[in-house]
Amino acid sequence: MAMAVETLQEKAHIIFDTLVEHYGEPVFQGCDDPVDELIATILSANTNDANSGRAFEQLKARFGDDWDAVRTAPLDAIKEAIRPAGMYNQKAPAIVATLERIKADRGAYDLNHLAQASADEALAYLTSLPGVGHKTASIVILFCFNGAAFPVDTHIQRISQRIGINSRRASAEKIKRTWESLLSPSMFFPLHINLIRHGRRICQALVPRCDQCPLQSICDYYQQSGEWSGQG
Repeated sequence: MAMAVETLQEKAHIIFDTLVEHYGEPVFQGCDDPVDELIATILSANTNDANSGRAFEQLKARFGDDWDAVRTAPLDAIKEAIRPAGMYNQKAPAIVATLERIKADRGAYDLNHLAQASADEALAYLTSLPGVGHKTASIVILFCFNGAAFPVDTHIQRISQRIGINSRRASAEKIKRTWESLLSPSMFFPLHINLIRHGRRICQALVPRCDQCPLQSICDYYQQSGEWSGQG
C-alpha cells in the first residue's frame, strides 16, 4: 500500500529514517589520510572495490608507502603496480600529476587544510587536480572531513531513480544536488552508507528484492507510479 507523501523533502526524511531503522545509523570515523583516500578513489574508477583495493596496496608496498617515490617513479613502474585497478594507462599519469600539484601547492602531500574549507571550496580545489572528478572529490570531502558533499555511486543513482527522488534518467550530479538540497549535511554520511548497503542487499540492479524492501510504500518503482507507471 502506498504511503501519502506531501513533499520530496518529506520523502527524503522517510527514506533516511527507514534505512536507519533497517540497517542502523553508521557513525563517521574519518579517514587515515586524505591523500591516501584521494589516490585510492582515483584507482576505484570503473572497477570493483577488491581490484582497486589490491592496486592501492600494491602501489603503497612497491614504493615504500612514500608518495614522493611514486611521484618521481617511471610511469611503467606505477602502471605495473596499479594494474589490478584497470585503466592504468590513464590512472598512472593522473596520480603523478595530482601528486605534483599537491606538492607544489602545499609543499607536502597533505590535504588536511580542507578540513577548514567549505564543501564548495574543497570541491573546487579537488576538482582542479588532474584526473579528479566531481564524484572523487565528493568522496574525499565526505569520508575524510564529514563535509557537506553527497557522492552518488551506481547504487545510489539506481535507488534514487527507482524510488522517485529523481527522474529515471537523472545524472549522478543531478541526484547529488537533489539529496544535498533535501537533507542536512549531518545526514549525508549515514544515508550514503545505508543507500549503498540497500543497493547491494535488496535494491539490486538486475533483480531487485522488492518483497524484502522496507521502502515499498514510498517507492515509485514498486508502486508503479510516477515515471514508473505501467512498468509492471
